[in-house]
Amino acid sequence: MLLDSILKPRAVAVVGASTRPHTIGSDLLKRLIEFGFKGGIYPVNPKGGEIEGLEAYKTIADLPDDVDLAVIVVNASRVLEAVDQCHAKGIKGLVVISAGFKETGAEGAKLELELLERVRAHGMRMVGPNCLGVVNTNPEISLDACFAESLPVAGDIGFVSQSGALGGGILNILKDLNLGFAQFVSIGNQADVNAETALEYWENDPEVKQILLYMESIPDPVNFRRLASRISKKKPVLALKAGRSAAGASAASSHTGSLAGGDRAADALLKQSGVIRELSLRELFSSAKVFANCPIPKGDRVAIVTNSGGPGIMATDAVCGHGMQMAQISDETKAKLREFLPAAASVKNPVDMIASAPLEHYRRTVETVLADPAVDMVMVIYLPFLGLKDIDVAQALMEIRAAHPEKPIVGVFMTTSEFFSKLSEMQVTVPFYMYSEEAADAMKRLNDQRLWMARPEGEFPELPEDTNRVMQIFRTAANEGRHELTTRESLDVLDAAGVRICRSGMAHSEDEAAAVAEKTGYPVVMKMTSKTTSHKTDVGGVRVGIASEEDLRREYRDLIGKLEAKGLLEGLEGVLIQEMVKSKRELVTGIATDPQFGPMVMFGLGGVFVEVLKDVAFRLAPLTDIDAKDLIHSVKCVKLLEGARGFTPAQMDKVEETLLRISQLAHVHRFVKELDINPLMISDKDGEPIAVDARIAFDPEAVKLAL
Repeated sequence: MLLDSILKPRAVAVVGASTRPHTIGSDLLKRLIEFGFKGGIYPVNPKGGEIEGLEAYKTIADLPDDVDLAVIVVNASRVLEAVDQCHAKGIKGLVVISAGFKETGAEGAKLELELLERVRAHGMRMVGPNCLGVVNTNPEISLDACFAESLPVAGDIGFVSQSGALGGGILNILKDLNLGFAQFVSIGNQADVNAETALEYWENDPEVKQILLYMESIPDPVNFRRLASRISKKKPVLALKAGRSAAGASAASSHTGSLAGGDRAADALLKQSGVIRELSLRELFSSAKVFANCPIPKGDRVAIVTNSGGPGIMATDAVCGHGMQMAQISDETKAKLREFLPAAASVKNPVDMIASAPLEHYRRTVETVLADPAVDMVMVIYLPFLGLKDIDVAQALMEIRAAHPEKPIVGVFMTTSEFFSKLSEMQVTVPFYMYSEEAADAMKRLNDQRLWMARPEGEFPELPEDTNRVMQIFRTAANEGRHELTTRESLDVLDAAGVRICRSGMAHSEDEAAAVAEKTGYPVVMKMTSKTTSHKTDVGGVRVGIASEEDLRREYRDLIGKLEAKGLLEGLEGVLIQEMVKSKRELVTGIATDPQFGPMVMFGLGGVFVEVLKDVAFRLAPLTDIDAKDLIHSVKCVKLLEGARGFTPAQMDKVEETLLRISQLAHVHRFVKELDINPLMISDKDGEPIAVDARIAFDPEAVKLAL
C-alpha cells in the first residue's frame, strides 16, 4: 500500500549507522534493536565490521534483497548518492533524517528539490528530510526508527508532526498521560510524504482510531480539504495548527479583507474539513485522552454524578456553556436512586450523593444513571472525603466502563497529583481530569465529532449567472487600468451573479438625480460612486432618508460642494439613487482572498460597527449548501435573523443563496480579490436580504488573462 515500505517494512537498513555513542546513527540503530523490530536490521557503514552485534555492510549494494526501508543519516551532501544506490538495490521506502536542506536557505532548498526529483523519478516514497523518523507499535512489526528520548507505548493514535523535536517531546508527554500511539510520522520538511499522505494511509487502518496532527503549514489546502472531510467522518482528526499570526491581510482595504487575518483561512479549512482544532498542547492531549477511552455518544444529554454540590454546579455551567444538554433523568431512575441514597442526597441532575458517599454508592449511582435512556454521557466527580480512596473509585469506574462500553464515562478527580502519577502506570480505560471544565471540554469534543459524523455531505450548487455581463464589466475596468469597480459596477456584477440588489438608477446631474428618484419612489438614498474613492461614508458621500425632490436637490448640491472643497470631484462617476430599504438589521458579507488558501466568504453583523464588534465568521470558497447554513449559524447575530425581539424572520433560504452566489462568483472568477456587501439589509417588511452597497477589488492582469 501507499506507505507500507516505510511503516511496515520486512527489513530496515540504517545508512550512516555509527559506533560512536550518542550520535543519531548510533541511537537509531539501538532503538530499532531495543524495541524489538521483527524484521532484519542492517547497519551500513563504509568501515564494515560489527555494530551493536550486527554485521555492518560497507555499501548499500552489499545489502540483502529483502530491504524495504532505508533510514538515511549521512551528511546532506551524500544523501542524493545514497538515494540512487537505494533505488539500484530495489529499496522503495526512505526516511531521510539528515538535515541541511531547505531549512538552511536557498542552496539547501535547491538540494531538496533535486532530492525530491530523484525520489519521484525512482518511484520511491520518502519521509523527511530533516525529520525525527517513524514508528509503528504493532507487535507484529515493532518498528522504532526514530531518535526520540523514550521508547514508544502502543495505543490507537496515528500522529503526524511537522516539528521533529516537538514531536519527540509530545511522544514523551503522551507516555506520561498513559496515551499510546499506533504509528508516528515526523514529516520534517515534508518534501514528499506530508500530513495528507498519512491521513490517506490511515483512513481505513483499524489500528489507528484517531489522528493527531501538529502542523505549521498546509501546502495543498484543496487536497487537504478533500481528504480530511472524508476521513474525519470515519475517525476523529485533531490538529494543533501553529502560526496564528496575521499574514497577507494588512494591505486589505475592504472590511472583509481587514477582518480576515492570517489564520482565518486555516481555521475555516479545518472547520469545513471536520478537523477538531486545538490551540494548545494541553487541549490536544485532553481531547486525545477522551477519544482514546470513550465511544462517540448517541446525543448530547449529560448526567453528572458528584459527592459535592459545588463542583456539580460548576460542571453544569460548563456543560451548558458548551451548548450541550443536562439530561432529564426519568422518575423511574430517581426512584431507584432513592432506594439506596440518603435522604439528604439530590436525585435530580446533577445527582449529588453528598460527601459521605461510600464506594458502593458510586458504583450503584453511576450504573443506575448510565442505564437511563435519556442519558448519553456521564461525568463522575470525586472529592476526597471520609477516607474514600481516589484510586478505588477510579478502579470502580473502569469496571463499570468495561461492563457498559456503549456510553462515555468521564471522571473528574479533584485530588492530589499523586493520583494522576499512579494512573500513568496503569492500564486506564476512562479519561480522568482534575477539573470539571476540562471534562466538559472533552465531552464537547465527543459531541462535536458526533455532530460532524451526522452532518450531511453537502453539495456545490451550480447557480445561474450572466457571465458575459460580469466579464464585460471587469473588461472595461481592467482596460482603464483600474483595480476597483465603482459602486454602480459592483452592484451590476452582483445583479449579474443573481444577488438581489435594491432598485436604483445612475445620475450625472441634479436634474437626472431628481428624475431617477421620482421613478424609484421616495424615500431614497443617494450615494456617490467614484473611481478613486472607495469608502463613501468617510467623505460624506452617502445621504439617507431623502423624502422629497426638494430634499434631494439640496442634498445633491451639498454633496457636490463638499467633494469639490476636498478635491474629490476627479474620478466621480455620478450618484446612485436607490430605494431606501427599511431595515433595522444590517449584515455584511463578502470575499477576502488568502494568498495560499484562496477566496474566503465572510458573513456577520454589518453596518458601521462591523470592524468594532467583529461578529463575523469565515469559510473557504467554494461553499456547499451545508457550509452556507453553518456559516450563518456561526455568528451571534443569527438570533436577529431568526426573529428575535419581534423582528420579521429573515428568508434564510435567500440569505444562504446570497452566500452561495458570491462564493461561486469568487471561485469561478479568481481575479476577484476583495468583495464587500455592506450592508446586506434584511427587509423589515418580508425578511428578504437585499444588497444595498457593494465594493469589488480585482487583479486587472488576471482579468486580461481570463479573457
